[in-house]
Amino acid sequence: MKNFDIGDFIPTVTEKATIENLTDRFKARRKERKLSQKALAQSSGVSYASVRRFERTGEISLRSLVKLANAIGCLSDFEELFKHEIILSVKEYKK
Repeated sequence: MKNFDIGDFIPTVTEKATIENLTDRFKARRKERKLSQKALAQSSGVSYASVRRFERTGEISLRSLVKLANAIGCLSDFEELFKHEIILSVKEYKK
């Protein structure tokens, strides 16, 4: 039995779609810099197997992802994660 993702049917943010989009963007940045997976592994200190697995499945440790982002010049992208306040009710909204 195949597992379906709600994002396959309606436009919404899902874990699956987020991971796929992240790995696609990462791969594009790596290729823009004309780096092979092996060259990136060597320059970042992350194993070649981890780079391959990340690009194929989206699985990687946070520490390794940060190392890879640094190696392709995208470390500052992490500054946007968890930066925005989440508003749970209208009472919490600040102008």
